[in-house]
Amino acid sequence: MKEAFRTTEISDPQFESENLRFITVKSNNLKGRGDICVFVPPVENAKNLPLMILLHGVYGSAWAWTQKAGVHFTALAMIQQGKIEPMVIAMPSDGLWGDGSGYVQHNQKNFEKWIVDDVPQAVIENIPHVSEKSNLFISGLSMGGFGALRLGIKYSEKFKAISAHSAITEIEQMPLFVEEFKENYVQEDERENSVLGVIEKYGDNLPKIRFDCGSDDELISYNRELHSRLNTSYIEHTYEEFSGGHEWSYWQKHIKKTLLYFNSLRS
Repeated sequence: MKEAFRTTEISDPQFESENLRFITVKSNNLKGRGDICVFVPPVENAKNLPLMILLHGVYGSAWAWTQKAGVHFTALAMIQQGKIEPMVIAMPSDGLWGDGSGYVQHNQKNFEKWIVDDVPQAVIENIPHVSEKSNLFISGLSMGGFGALRLGIKYSEKFKAISAHSAITEIEQMPLFVEEFKENYVQEDERENSVLGVIEKYGDNLPKIRFDCGSDDELISYNRELHSRLNTSYIEHTYEEFSGGHEWSYWQKHIKKTLLYFNSLRS
């Protein structure tokens, strides 16, 4: 099979630790290189394991979920305790544009196709635990929550389920966090600029959806509104609120909800 990338670099197992591997590929969608941190559970001869794509928020990169929240430790402990079956977690950079790419197409780069097409393919080509037959899930926090909801809905033929934490719900909210002008992110089709808009445009066959937000989070009102609008439209979903703000201690704790949710849906 012809490989999808002109160049691929993957970390050497003799120098790796804590079940993490690192991949860098040259992506046409990014017009440059993109990084992916991958948690690979220590399971021998595993095949077709579920693949969870986990997106970071603004200011972060491929290392954020492991080095700010220890998600690889959380996942391993839950596997060892029998709470979840083994799964692979791919944590890509967002493309490293400005304070955050928004995981949308802009400035001659296709950040959404990087996530939807390149990241799964790079993992399949380099991690034998994952294949084209693997269930594909998507999650993220804040800007990454927006990416997870928007891309999971838009590309529902790829993703079995979505789980978002403290999500931005429309591009209008990006200036709350980034210094780049909102106009950089705005898509030509207005429906592409919000979670509700992509549901309107692509919602004929939705994946399973859950999301949560902290009661002290600056995005809580937007998440409540999304929940209310989904209820009004009779769109099946799970929404939860917990104590906490827009902070890593919240995401470190509640990523467990995502792992349990995806595990319940694996085939």
